[in-house]
Amino acid sequence: MDKRKNRINSWRLPLLAFVVIIGIWEISTDVFNINKIILPDPYTILISIITNWNILIKHTSITMIEALFGFIIGTLIGILIAILFVYFSKAKQAFYPYAIALKATPLYALAPLLVMWFGSGIFSKIVMSALVAFFPILVNTVKGLTSVEQESYDLFRSLSASKWQVFTKLRLPNALPYIFTALKISTTLSVVGATIAEFTGSSMGIGHLIVNASYYLDTSLMFSGIVMISLAGVLFFYFVDYIEQKMVFWQKND
Repeated sequence: MDKRKNRINSWRLPLLAFVVIIGIWEISTDVFNINKIILPDPYTILISIITNWNILIKHTSITMIEALFGFIIGTLIGILIAILFVYFSKAKQAFYPYAIALKATPLYALAPLLVMWFGSGIFSKIVMSALVAFFPILVNTVKGLTSVEQESYDLFRSLSASKWQVFTKLRLPNALPYIFTALKISTTLSVVGATIAEFTGSSMGIGHLIVNASYYLDTSLMFSGIVMISLAGVLFFYFVDYIEQKMVFWQKND
């Protein structure tokens, strides 16, 4: 019962803030007579969402499929390379700077290259999504796997635990909170990566829809696309957060 109350209370402030922001936005567009091509009011955006619902769902679904596959691929590669770095320090010294360089590269600089290499289809968007999701997973997994307390490690050694037992029963459980923190970051990054890749060259997806709407100065449709992909990203984030609560049950949640 207390958990249910806490969950309800945790949504009160965000909902209140949403109502206040929407109210100020609606009033401001009327008071200052802002052109709807520049900034449509919330009611106009809502009507656009209802009118274009089928199109928005179609394009949002495509982008989220790209983001989901990119997220999964980026997660798997990030965890595997993190394990490699933990157990082979020379590999970390050799390749970690390149992972940092990849992270430092602007997304817009990579998108045209990925389209040239992998085409304008869905695969280039998945690759972009995986690239941006990869780095937080790598960094946090390395941190989690190496931040084991020395006393715990000594205890396992005194019990003649194998490397596999140390990994599965000590290092991995210790790393799970770090990994899930990275996963939640990567949920939103994977959506951003897929959408940006669609800006460069695509015939489907929310990025494609927003670019097309901009050509026709249909600002309300552009905002509708932004709202839809933002909501999908939020749902993706809280889905991973829910899994974290079930798997990392010993961790306190604020």
